[in-house]
Amino acid sequence: MDRQEMAAFLRSRRARVQPADVGLQSGTRRRTPGLRREEIAQLAGMSVDYYIRLEQGRGPRPSRQILAALARALRLTGDERGHLFYLAGEPPEPPSGPSRDVPPGILHLLERLDDTPAYVLNARHDILAWNALALALMTDLASMDSRDRNVIRWLFTGRAAELYGTDEQVTRMARESVADLRAASARYPADPGIAELVAEVSARSPAFARLWDEGEVGIRRSGRKRVTHPAVGPLEVYIDVLHVPERDQQVILYTAAPGTPSHDALKRLREVVADEVYQGTG
Repeated sequence: MDRQEMAAFLRSRRARVQPADVGLQSGTRRRTPGLRREEIAQLAGMSVDYYIRLEQGRGPRPSRQILAALARALRLTGDERGHLFYLAGEPPEPPSGPSRDVPPGILHLLERLDDTPAYVLNARHDILAWNALALALMTDLASMDSRDRNVIRWLFTGRAAELYGTDEQVTRMARESVADLRAASARYPADPGIAELVAEVSARSPAFARLWDEGEVGIRRSGRKRVTHPAVGPLEVYIDVLHVPERDQQVILYTAAPGTPSHDALKRLREVVADEVYQGTG
């Protein structure tokens, strides 16, 4: 435990929190920025003397419960919370579950990729966001219930399930997805969503149950995929995966080599999407 570093960190974070941030009156007799020590102690549910000793670098090693309470009272970000735990000599608690909150920058990226099908997955394999070209290439995600916008369900209990065991491509995708989901289950051991997904799909798909029992672990990486689209015909695309580590999310990109029939097909698909948008606004 680094008492002096933790004391300095607590003081700096306390100075940043304004009374209005936590529902307190600002008053006129505050001589220093931020909250008072006794206010932080009250918000964290601990004695004022104990908190003062922590800020002075002479307190006992705080428990995980105390650290969590301080993180809430000081309104720490996820990174700051992890730093506080490390300063106290404790590994940070794992997040309760995969985030569904896509960063604004990633959403802007999807909008700008008007010639590349792209979508965002979280660690539970929920499809969180997509652009117009991904919608045209895959399926009408917008009209689906959010629960059904999940790659694992789609592969093992949806349209792709009919191909499992006979189509080499779907078999490979299924194996890689299960290995990725198992890795996610270790990162989020307390997430009920992953546990429910595994139980549900295991009961409905012997193929999934078998792969899950094999215990393979792997992180999704780049690959290739064959797609047949009713409007532009067959395509062979590269699948590139961009990781968003702060949210544990993946941006999946479909591209084709320039000068190939598949690249031409993607350009035609873009034209189809543009025509549909124009007709919808005409």
